[in-house]
Amino acid sequence: MSKILNIKTLGELKKTDYRSRSVKEELRENLIKQLQNKDDGFEGIIGYEDTVIPDLQTAILSRHNTLLLGLRGQAKTRIARLLVNLLDEYIPYIAGSEIFDDPLEPISWFGRNDIATKGDDTPIAWVHRSERYTEKLATPDVTVADLIGDVDPIKAATLKLTYADERVIHFGLIPRAHRGIFVINELPDLQARIQVSLFNILQEKDIQIRGFKLRLPLDIQFVFTANPEDYTNRGSIVTPLKDRIESQILTHYPRSLDISRRITQQEAQLTAEQREKVEADGLVKDLIEQIAFEARDSEYIDKKSGVSARLTISAYENLISNAERRMLINGEKNTFVRISDFLGVIPAITGKIELVYEGELEGPAKVANILVGKAVKTLLLQYFPDPEKAKKSKKGNPYESVISWFSEGNTLSLIDDLSLEEYKKALNSVTGLKELVKQFHPRLVENQQLLLMEFILHGLAEFSQLNKGYLDKGFAFSDMFDSLFNLEEDDDFEDDRY
Repeated sequence: MSKILNIKTLGELKKTDYRSRSVKEELRENLIKQLQNKDDGFEGIIGYEDTVIPDLQTAILSRHNTLLLGLRGQAKTRIARLLVNLLDEYIPYIAGSEIFDDPLEPISWFGRNDIATKGDDTPIAWVHRSERYTEKLATPDVTVADLIGDVDPIKAATLKLTYADERVIHFGLIPRAHRGIFVINELPDLQARIQVSLFNILQEKDIQIRGFKLRLPLDIQFVFTANPEDYTNRGSIVTPLKDRIESQILTHYPRSLDISRRITQQEAQLTAEQREKVEADGLVKDLIEQIAFEARDSEYIDKKSGVSARLTISAYENLISNAERRMLINGEKNTFVRISDFLGVIPAITGKIELVYEGELEGPAKVANILVGKAVKTLLLQYFPDPEKAKKSKKGNPYESVISWFSEGNTLSLIDDLSLEEYKKALNSVTGLKELVKQFHPRLVENQQLLLMEFILHGLAEFSQLNKGYLDKGFAFSDMFDSLFNLEEDDDFEDDRY
């Protein structure tokens, strides 16, 4: 590679085996090598191995411009950025060219003139693939001049040129992306008249700037991203433009808890100190993911809007930080995540869900707590027997001693800031709770045992076997029957902050 970078003139370049090829050919040929070598070309993209990635590879092999269509938080932009890895590491261009003119096939006035006047002595420079990626977020204020270009009167005056000379053109983002990848995010947000300006570039490969109809055969791999929700809420992709985008690829949310969990663990930004001092059991990691699955099926949440993967990432970071905060307050050297720490994930949920009318009536914080509760209810059945079926079983109810303890008038408060000793003492005070965990999970370390003990209490509350009231900094558990006659206003979670 260092030998290639030492080539400084057109004459030296001609003596090598370098050949001109379009960016689509470059992507195709490098993908072919990647597939033959069974290399992983989309590192960090999880859950798309059998769906999105094969479709994208097919589109690249077909040399298609591509539209990635999917709800928010489905890694559309990340996939587009990873396409850079399929480009050659370095390519040559005519030194000084604004649009990285190919030395063997120049398209700009500057490139053609440089070669015409200097011949084989034309200076050559090299551009790294990372500089061949251009991304533009479509916003209502984007203009044709931003994307395509405009006449520059200062350049015309300085060079003493008329407006009929193509040298007075100031190129926009798209011509400057020549020989590279150009991505437009959220395409429907682009005004229809701006979308129309892309027609000729995609099909006829010429650009029109004010009075110019300039034949400029740009070589660009276009990738567009869009959210189906935008088609009705904010705008649409005009039909002729959509017709010119050869491949439309649908993205999707993780289809299993395991895939979702792997994504969260990969993306969560935790410090080394947090990873070392805060233990997170597999149960709490699965609960975080289950919240998102419950949200995508919730009657309170707009399904067309979707529930981004960023929800679980932010929620997991908050969960760890909430446990860390308790550890710092209590002066402990390490700690583990408790179910009561899920109060700390509410702010991460409320800002990432779009509520329908029924959800607005409940309020975002109440909906967030409902989602956490449903996640607990779903996962309880994977760890312990169904409390409803156990209640009717002739073999005996394994939860009976726990429920009986509360029915005798006992209550249990689990405050968020409890030290480990106080937390342990509180849970061990419930008759039969520890034995119940040992019965179904006999080989657990103490931290896991305590976590499951609290998990059972939350689960029984979700199955209406116990009453769970919300305190300022935690939860209070009591007998379900007794609570019906002693309803308090704060039994339902309410928080004016959300």
